Amino acid sequence: MIPTLEWTDSGVRFLDQTKLPLEQIYVLATGYDEVATVIRDMIVRGAPAIGVSAGMGMALGIRNSPAATIEALAKDVDVMADVLAHTRPTAVNLFWGIERIRSLFLKLVNEQPDDRSEADQFAVIRGEVVAEAKRMYDEDIATCKTMGQVGEHLLPREGTVLTHCNAGALCAAGYGTALGVIRAAVEAGAKIDVLADETRPYLQGARLTAWELLQDNIPTTVLCDNMSGYLMGKGRVQAVIVGADRIAANGDVANKIGTYSVAILAKEHGIPFYVAAPWATIDMKTASGADIPIEQRSAYEVTHSNGKQMTPDGAGIENPAFDVTPSKYVTAIITERGLLRAPYHESMLAMQATGHATAA
Repeated sequence: MIPTLEWTDSGVRFLDQTKLPLEQIYVLATGYDEVATVIRDMIVRGAPAIGVSAGMGMALGIRNSPAATIEALAKDVDVMADVLAHTRPTAVNLFWGIERIRSLFLKLVNEQPDDRSEADQFAVIRGEVVAEAKRMYDEDIATCKTMGQVGEHLLPREGTVLTHCNAGALCAAGYGTALGVIRAAVEAGAKIDVLADETRPYLQGARLTAWELLQDNIPTTVLCDNMSGYLMGKGRVQAVIVGADRIAANGDVANKIGTYSVAILAKEHGIPFYVAAPWATIDMKTASGADIPIEQRSAYEVTHSNGKQMTPDGAGIENPAFDVTPSKYVTAIITERGLLRAPYHESMLAMQATGHATAA
């Protein structure tokens, strides 16, 4: 399995996704601020991986903090959380990862016995938050594999599936969300080939999705982003499956820019459009997609390719990292708890209350 990130005694080790597919290079982040840089610069990317990375960044910061007292450490924790929270605002998993470690930290502080020395309190707290970060990693892989089992039957037993961006092992601790469903279908005997949109401007599909699927010997063809409608019209696509960075309470889905266009094309051609994401990506506090913050990234990502300028000086540039697909275009949402179907607000509330889907 592709080692997207891992905890080590020296720090958090990341596969540098900006160098793929031509170079397989690893970056070691030895402090929470370096983890923040890794997330911001998209050395690691994808909502589940961002969530786990944020949790590990918090744990790393707590372990390495020079604070002399628990009170000082608590102030450091607030700073760590703020720095990490300002890296990739659209991915709700980021805040989930931060809050999971911060909540545990506060719980541990409150539970320390009065007769325990401060040195021992530090040791217990640091040991527990590191253990929790490692659990987050293991849980993410297990979650992705469960999602694969939940959703694999939705894909054709023989045919072509289109995906946008990268929602694979590289977007998670391992296995993947949308690509995890594809992997599970192939493992169950389906004969699937994949069309991977290149996904401008960062080319996650061309660089990352194609690379990791070919590692698993899953046939993959890269498309320019404007080709999918043509191939859908020719009957070449039997299903579309993508990941998500945030899903609102009404089922609207924020995902990599260009997903909205693919969803409309799928609807027009009668092709099912599936979203695969862990329950942690569902944000019940956000009513609709209109309330999801959309990250705006550097114009350089659009103006340059491999360091070469592609646009004339003076041209205006738009570079939103994500768009929002209204829930009416989503056939089903695949989570580790089961399938969600419209009306999404009702099915999400039921899943939130019971911990599982009420119906397939």
